[in-house]
Amino acid sequence: MNWKKISIIAGIIVVLLAIVGFTVAHNSQGVVAVQLGTAHAEDLTSVVTASGEIKPKAYVNIGANAFGKITKLYVKEGDQVKRGQLLAQIENVQPQSDVAAQKASVEASVTDQQAAAAAENTAEADLVRNQADLEQKKLDYDRAQGLYKAALISKADFDAKKAAYDTDVASVAEAKAKLAQTRAQTQSATGHVGQARATLTHMADLLSKTTYVAPFDGTITNLPVREGETVVVGIQNSPGSTLMTLANLSVITAEVQADETDIVNIKLGQPADVTIDAIPDKTFKGVVTEIGDNAIVRSTGVATTQTTGSSQEAKDFKVVVTLQDPPPNLRPGLSTTAKITTATRKNALAIPIQALTVRQAKDLKDDADKKKKSAGADKPLTEADKKEIQGVFVVDANKAKFVAVTTGITGTTDIEVLGGLKDGQTIVTGSYKVLRSLRNGARVKKEEEKEKPVDEQASS
Repeated sequence: MNWKKISIIAGIIVVLLAIVGFTVAHNSQGVVAVQLGTAHAEDLTSVVTASGEIKPKAYVNIGANAFGKITKLYVKEGDQVKRGQLLAQIENVQPQSDVAAQKASVEASVTDQQAAAAAENTAEADLVRNQADLEQKKLDYDRAQGLYKAALISKADFDAKKAAYDTDVASVAEAKAKLAQTRAQTQSATGHVGQARATLTHMADLLSKTTYVAPFDGTITNLPVREGETVVVGIQNSPGSTLMTLANLSVITAEVQADETDIVNIKLGQPADVTIDAIPDKTFKGVVTEIGDNAIVRSTGVATTQTTGSSQEAKDFKVVVTLQDPPPNLRPGLSTTAKITTATRKNALAIPIQALTVRQAKDLKDDADKKKKSAGADKPLTEADKKEIQGVFVVDANKAKFVAVTTGITGTTDIEVLGGLKDGQTIVTGSYKVLRSLRNGARVKKEEEKEKPVDEQASS
């Protein structure tokens, strides 16, 4: 009898266990294991990282302005020079001869101008004398006309006075023509002087281009030529010879290339931390002082304004960061990386970046809406249904609910939330595979952490 009771009780227990197991198994169906996190307040800093090289603020490549052989180099690489200091000399025998010959030509032209001016003065004096004689002869002629009419002088005397008057009229006309001629000669001589002096200026300019002086105080950072080498001037698309590079190393910059997606956040005056490959484990402070306006094609390094066709390649923008208190051993061309702080937020509500996901509006319809539209499932989606919404999955009563959020600046691992969440709310942070397919309203549970291997535990 006791065995029968025991058997009945055992059977009841087995049935109950089976019911419980079935219920648990049934309830566990459709439950998604997820990684969880919380929305929390923290200080956020948005940083743009860009790479480039060290460059002086002011530098110039001194190129050849004339064809010829270098006869003298007055500096060597690394020398400090002052503004106006002589740097190099190119052979200038021919330009010097041209200048000397042209100076002589200018002097001859000036002499001709002076002679023409003297002749013009003489012609003016002759005209004045002839005009005075003409006036006198006119008075005599007028008096002779009166006397002749009164029969007081003979016809011969009257004709003599008239002839003298006519002769002086011709003399005045001749003097005027001669004056006009001498004035034209003077103008021509003056023009020849101007032409000769312009040619002399041209010759002197050619001569000056054989001598190279420092345009400002600085350091010779590159000297690729030697005495005796022949340098050439650049023509069309062929660059000329570069004699040397002069740089003012008192102001050092990091010229970096920022991605086109980041350039909109970079502003003048923003602080930056600059690291230099040649000086490891040291960070230099800097500030953004220049932002390029033209995009640069990443693969070619050519500005888009200099290309004839359109390109869908990745593009960068030049950003110049001026270093504060740069070390004296910096050299142009050193590789560098600048981390530019574009924004900071104190005590901002933030979530992990990977928790942010996107869903189409049609995927967020509730069950009632889905049943109403089940009959028209074959209809094409509207623009409203296709609209993508940014948000996160909030966990409430073991269910994942999609909540639209607005975001602000992005930090290293977290992103600022401006609206849609409250501090302390539990959200789904992973995994990426789960977030990509997680449905709104799905039941979730916390994913169990995998135990670390023994060797990892020992190392930690």
